[in-house]
Amino acid sequence: MTETSAASHTLRLPAVDKVLLGTDMHALRERYGLDACTQAVRETLAQMRAERMSAPQGGEGSRAPDIAEVAQAARIRLARRFAPRLRTVFNLTGTVLHTNLGRALLPQEAVDAVVAAMTAPANLEYDLDDGGRGDRDDLVAGLVCELTGAEACTVVNNNAAAVLLTLATLAAEREVIVSRGELVEIGGAFRIPDVMARAGATLVEVGTTNRTHARDYEAAVGERTALLMKVHCSNYAVTGFTKAVSDAEVASIAHAHGLPMAVDLGSGTLVDLREWGLPYEVTVRETIESGADLVTFSGDKLLGGPQAGIIVGRKDLIARIKKHPLKRALRVSKLTLAALEPTLRLYLHPEKLAERLTTLRLFTRPQADMQDRAQALLPLVQQALAPRYVVETAAMNSQIGSGALPVESLPSWGLRMHPADGRQAGRQLTRLEAGLRALPRPVIGRLHDDALWLDLRCLEAHDEAAFVDQLSALRIA
Repeated sequence: MTETSAASHTLRLPAVDKVLLGTDMHALRERYGLDACTQAVRETLAQMRAERMSAPQGGEGSRAPDIAEVAQAARIRLARRFAPRLRTVFNLTGTVLHTNLGRALLPQEAVDAVVAAMTAPANLEYDLDDGGRGDRDDLVAGLVCELTGAEACTVVNNNAAAVLLTLATLAAEREVIVSRGELVEIGGAFRIPDVMARAGATLVEVGTTNRTHARDYEAAVGERTALLMKVHCSNYAVTGFTKAVSDAEVASIAHAHGLPMAVDLGSGTLVDLREWGLPYEVTVRETIESGADLVTFSGDKLLGGPQAGIIVGRKDLIARIKKHPLKRALRVSKLTLAALEPTLRLYLHPEKLAERLTTLRLFTRPQADMQDRAQALLPLVQQALAPRYVVETAAMNSQIGSGALPVESLPSWGLRMHPADGRQAGRQLTRLEAGLRALPRPVIGRLHDDALWLDLRCLEAHDEAAFVDQLSALRIA
């Protein structure tokens, strides 16, 4: 193609201003603004120009697009650019506290409080009684102490931050004694030894992976010891020939040497879960009563609130922690506190907790209820997937998630899908999984045993219609 013919080939594209002034772009200009629309049209035309220059003359690629076609391509480009990256999904994985999907769902009281805090000024650090400056921790400290039995508390942005701040305050350039069997790694490569090093503390390992004795702690205490620490192994379990030293024993050893004892409780529950037929998990109050001077735990796991790290314990130690320079860097915003306070207040009414605390409601959902919902949804889902896939109801096992009670399961029910012809099952299931993820509100299940499983534990009644209505948009490659 000569330069002259190439130039005439290119000039057949519509001009930018003609596209922008066309009727197809009017609504887009109103929605996205002139600047964004101009950029989208220019990028669209540039792409079309490049495609046409590389296409054989006289072929399909050489046909000049009209204004409507350019506007449609620009619309798609604008929609992709302005689509939110953080989207709501249907969590049908069977993991209630799914770290990758945001962990705990907030109760309605917390949602309402966050909206109010976002849309009006609030007394975040303002004392309404005397008109002076207040402490943001005071907004929840009273509730936390009442529910845990601790003398004082402070709140940071997650439990990893709580552990880091505690160690940086109490053990910088000194030693911390921890059992080898408790040197855990949790999601995101958060390792206790690494956090210890970043806090400026020296880790002293005692015992072995499976067996640690009280005498191991005793023998390790020295002049440079700052702290004895226990780490609750909430994300794994060591079974068989094992021996661990109780919180009370470690606290007793620490106090005999004039040292504090801290417990990283991880998930951290405020109530005995056995009251609702769930597996036992040590509570924060029980840990305080065992003699722990400081306890750290998460707000968005078993507690069922927003992401937060809560430190409770002795008043003098909490005061030291709050004065550390890192505290300001790790402090929480008004939105976290707005969500945390009403969540904590729900615990003052334990008789209604399983009804009003979303996390506990999902934990305790009856299997028979999920089975009934699976039977009702079966024909609707089968209609959307026929004839390529077979859908059937099936008993399943949910898990609590986020490292809490890792070896325990919750009897559940849901839908199991597999290819009708049985051929290339892995490839067909991968396509189905991708199709569900591409829905307006993505559906996240789990692949297991040559099938795609949709556990219904986290699909509540008020979301069922939205789940079913969008199935008509399902496209499977």
